[in-house]
Amino acid sequence: MSVTDAGYLSVLFDVGGIIGGILAGFMSDQLDARATTAAMFMYLAIPSLYAFHAYGSTSKVTNIALMMISGLFVNGPYALITTAVSADLGTHKSLKGDSRALATVTAIIDGTGSLGAALGPFVTGFISKTGWDSVFIMLILCALIAGACLSGLVKSEIQQIIQNWRNRSSDTPNGTADPGAQPLLEGSS
Repeated sequence: MSVTDAGYLSVLFDVGGIIGGILAGFMSDQLDARATTAAMFMYLAIPSLYAFHAYGSTSKVTNIALMMISGLFVNGPYALITTAVSADLGTHKSLKGDSRALATVTAIIDGTGSLGAALGPFVTGFISKTGWDSVFIMLILCALIAGACLSGLVKSEIQQIIQNWRNRSSDTPNGTADPGAQPLLEGSS
């Protein structure tokens, strides 16, 4: 494949990332669990990166599909973290309404991302001297570490979801199950 064709194909990683950002935002809004969504995407990035490395060279169509899927799972959490999470942190009650805090938090998150964007190619260039297997191992390890770093927040979100679910079920009349939840075949038992 020529360098020009490779450059054109690499754009598809970002196309997948656009779809991933939209999907991650939608899922986090539906679940009301941003960290859980981001961690799930990071953990799903691991098999997608492995598949891209293992099977991406079998055909151009496979390469395109796996590159877009990898972009979806890698860039989805990035979009979620740099937007929704920074807005959540910037409006946290501990900041006592300081509107400048949102800009500060966003700058810290973006600055950290820029540091990663600067170091990533440098480290990749260094590691690629030993072969592309090492580069993909590094990418997979980074996804694993990112998911692990979110584990404390995921645990808190899941506990909150369970607590909300318990409160909702205990708020029904006489403590019984939700009257709106009826069996599909009523009277068949």
